Amino acid sequence: MEMREGANMNRVLSASKLMKASEVVKRCSEMKKSPALLFITELEAKCQLREMNRKVSSRMEVS
Repeated sequence: MEMREGANMNRVLSASKLMKASEVVKRCSEMKKSPALLFITELEAKCQLREMNRKVSSRMEVS
């Protein structure tokens, strides 16, 4: 699950896996209460995205 700021500075939520609505509500409320948790989650998501992009680009170079 990733939260990021959209173009109009609203928070955008994207889930990387299927979750129950209650899980999403719980995670959103946790993020609202704790900016540090939001920051950590965002950093983890960015690291995962960089790693995925690195793997894709290395596969493209091999082809």
